[in-house]
Amino acid sequence: MRRMFPILMIMCLVLQAQTKRDPRVVAMAGAYTTIADGIFSVGYNPGIIGLQQNRPFMIQGLQLDFGILGNFFSIENIAEYSGDTLNMKEKNALFEELQAEDGMAFFMDTHMPIPLLNISRGNMAFSANNIILQNYRLPIGLLELMFYGNGQKAELDLEFNYEIVGLNEFGFSFGVPFKSMSWGITAKYIQGLFYLGVDEDSSSSSLITDDLGIYGSGKYIIRQGVGGAGFGLDVGVVSRPYNGWQFGASLINLAGTIRWTQGDSESSSSINPLTSSFYPFTWGDSTLNANESILYTFNIDTIRADKLGGDSLFTNQTTFFVPKKATDFETRVPAMFRLGMSKKADDFLFASDLVAGFENKYYARQQWKWSIATEWTRIPTVPMRIGFAWGGGDMKELGMGFGVRKGMVMFDLGFAFRNGMWLHTMKGFNFSFGFTVVGKDKDSKKSDEEGPLPKPKKE
Repeated sequence: MRRMFPILMIMCLVLQAQTKRDPRVVAMAGAYTTIADGIFSVGYNPGIIGLQQNRPFMIQGLQLDFGILGNFFSIENIAEYSGDTLNMKEKNALFEELQAEDGMAFFMDTHMPIPLLNISRGNMAFSANNIILQNYRLPIGLLELMFYGNGQKAELDLEFNYEIVGLNEFGFSFGVPFKSMSWGITAKYIQGLFYLGVDEDSSSSSLITDDLGIYGSGKYIIRQGVGGAGFGLDVGVVSRPYNGWQFGASLINLAGTIRWTQGDSESSSSINPLTSSFYPFTWGDSTLNANESILYTFNIDTIRADKLGGDSLFTNQTTFFVPKKATDFETRVPAMFRLGMSKKADDFLFASDLVAGFENKYYARQQWKWSIATEWTRIPTVPMRIGFAWGGGDMKELGMGFGVRKGMVMFDLGFAFRNGMWLHTMKGFNFSFGFTVVGKDKDSKKSDEEGPLPKPKKE
């Protein structure tokens, strides 16, 4: 049992693991539904843009954001579960934790706004982002076999999940202000760059243990898409400030799908240069052509005492093939619901959000996540931020960061411990930094032109 942990750890490191993120939202643990400014409100609540007709223009210069997330590996867990054999109490506690997550999961994402193409002015914004998402999940049946052998169930499900997707997301947002609130919408064109993943509908795998022995078989179809297109839609609403209070709600990716094709040499030649390190895909020592899929099969013959001397108890085969049927398929971009409020009080800005996904995929989870954060602006040129989020069970997150504004240039940095509160307990992290050009506020310009007020005359 203990020897499996180093193997799984190596698998996690070899796998390169919210579709939009920025340093401020990372530092505030996601509490962003009512406080995002300008271009940063895209992907969280487009309704905010409707209240910013008089705000200066904003252009994202350079930003890099990446994160990795798991549900088991941490410095604390490796130290606790390495060494002697686990007793039954420890096994039960660990297995129940992984069973609640439907297996051992790893997720990695990278976000890079295309420089100088993310612009907001007044109640409109245009955004362009390059995104790479990767998801991997070990099946709960395999973990059950590792923990308990074949004593728990006669049949174990060994189907696993693996997906990697690269895309460009282009969006146009605008808001319409009313007397007491503002509504906003973001229309998105999603350019699919590449996709490789297990087709869950066509794949199956099981291991059967009974009085005859242990035997099983499996079939995995791994399909790829080269070049795809789709459309998405975000809607949001936010109230006007009232005594410092604001409330808002949004639906992100209310509609959002990508239709993929298994392309030919022409479609593969137009792949984005930013994703050349991922494509073309390789399997072992072979490289896939743009129109090929992978069929991997294995068979476990009856494992029992009288057959242990055989040399063919386990056989497997990998085949590259071109599908005969229609090759187009669709993938859904996970939708999310956000509900938030904020309060401005002197030099502090307090914000809190409730967020829920509609499926367990990539960045989304089918459970509520609550976050609370504050931003201290006593020094306007150096705002300080901290936030905490809780999503049930072990899904905790602690974010922190700061900003530095010098003239029209603003630098922001954010870091978050994910699935843990400290360095030794975290099971993942987010790191984000970026430079933004912000125009001069019209109100401050007006006050500068008016000059200092005259001194009152003495009576």
